[in-house]
Amino acid sequence: MTELSLHAAGVTNVGLVRRANEDSMLLRDDAALWCVADGMGGHKGGQWASQQVRDALGRVELTEDFENNLGHIEEAIRGANAIIVAAGEQARAHMGTTVAALHVVGERFAIFWAGDSRVYLCRQDKMYRLTTDHTHVQLLIDSGLISHEEARHHPEKHVLSRAVGVIQDLELDLIADRLEPYDRFVLCSDGLTAVVSDAEIGERAMTEAPDAVVNSLLELVLSRGAPDNTTIALVACEPRFADGLPEHAGAQGGMGDV
Repeated sequence: MTELSLHAAGVTNVGLVRRANEDSMLLRDDAALWCVADGMGGHKGGQWASQQVRDALGRVELTEDFENNLGHIEEAIRGANAIIVAAGEQARAHMGTTVAALHVVGERFAIFWAGDSRVYLCRQDKMYRLTTDHTHVQLLIDSGLISHEEARHHPEKHVLSRAVGVIQDLELDLIADRLEPYDRFVLCSDGLTAVVSDAEIGERAMTEAPDAVVNSLLELVLSRGAPDNTTIALVACEPRFADGLPEHAGAQGGMGDV
């Protein structure tokens, strides 16, 4: 397989309604690990919870052993889960966070998630949603009780059926597959998907530079009232030239972790 260069761009914004940003984001281009976490439980609880996941993944030591790395990433998320659960029980407070994480080694990638933060894959002019929302409304859709259109306006569409930090026995979904040149991944919190359609996300994600993509999508969210915190990361996989430089060597990288 062609050697690939991986780089990310990301933005996070409090929005136009909320008073605090409970989202957190991690961009580790050097370790090929990226995540978005959307906290719940108010400014103190939700923000703190999402930071626990971000910080846990920020400390993970990764190598070229893909399978071994997956174990370390899962262990880090489960460790954050235990910390959040214990803190919630001690404070008698409801808190937690979603997580959507991407890791790449060579030609393999893996996605971990819990909650309704999403990961999309853009490949050959098509976009695929790799994650399934862990929400009560998604369960109704899967059962055939409501349609996708009805789900968009359901009063409980943001009620999670699964999240990090809610119960000790965390259910964490994982998928792994092969990477291809020019693949692009979009990781985002539901502040984006609540007001921007999958088609609109794909249209921008596949046609613009990574930093332009995330800024364009954020501008679209803000133009539609930005009722929630919004975090967007785009990870681009580009072939390297013979001199070792990526195809778009001048593209801007990510913003680090927030």
